Amino acid sequence: MTTAPVLDPVSDAPRAAPLGRLLAAELRWVLRRPRTLVMLGLFALIPVLISIGVATAGATGRGPGLVSAVAGNGLVLPIVALTLSMALLLPLAVAMAAADAIAGESAHGTLRGLLLSPVSRLRLVVMKAFGVLVVATLATVVVAAVGVLAGLVVVGGADGQLVTLSGTALGPGAALLRVGLVVVFVVGQLAAVGAVALAVSSVTDHPLVVLASVLGALIVFGVLSAIPALEWLQPWLLTSGWTAGVDALRDPLPLGGMIESSLRALCYVAVGMGLTTYRMLRRDA
Repeated sequence: MTTAPVLDPVSDAPRAAPLGRLLAAELRWVLRRPRTLVMLGLFALIPVLISIGVATAGATGRGPGLVSAVAGNGLVLPIVALTLSMALLLPLAVAMAAADAIAGESAHGTLRGLLLSPVSRLRLVVMKAFGVLVVATLATVVVAAVGVLAGLVVVGGADGQLVTLSGTALGPGAALLRVGLVVVFVVGQLAAVGAVALAVSSVTDHPLVVLASVLGALIVFGVLSAIPALEWLQPWLLTSGWTAGVDALRDPLPLGGMIESSLRALCYVAVGMGLTTYRMLRRDA
């Protein structure tokens, strides 16, 4: 994707395009990609399939792990769907967006035009990070919104209430606030994945390298977190707190796990975006 220079009306010299225009152009480019639309459609199927499976299973208590908590308790579905998707699918979508953002542009020869355009390298990084964040947000919101609808329509519940894992019942308003909290938490974790993926994308011309590197690292993190002898590594692993979203199903709401994981994700965002900016500032056109 290239951005045409804006000519100064007096001197006819190219001047930098406004940041808002750059972000709008990136947003249009992201939303027009067929793979983005197909990906969002597939994410919409996740809560639908879970709800159908729960409704087919019938009785409460049947099903593996968290899935059993969905039966007869529809508003639990979006939180469960987001937690399950965080294991691989949502990070995969964000890694794909980051791979296309820089490495994909380089592979298609369009990054050169962006580097030569009258747009500062810092604005270019902001523009690409914005596109990745849009994909992360859209994917998360689609899973949550379809999860709420499928939970209420297919699974059902007691007057739209959410029965927590602690046995208390929350009204529809409080339940939706819990879902919204998990959405914000998940987007924050995906932003960290996107920042790391952008850093990798800025040093390669091959999008598949970005996907393999990011997903490989997440798998390694998961393996390391499962080894008791390496428990001292837990505070450093991005994936350590990804299940903290389930705390939204407890009453009273424990925020410690989500806050700790969000601070960790913020550190990864800072490092990833710092490396991306450094690389783009030194990259030859």
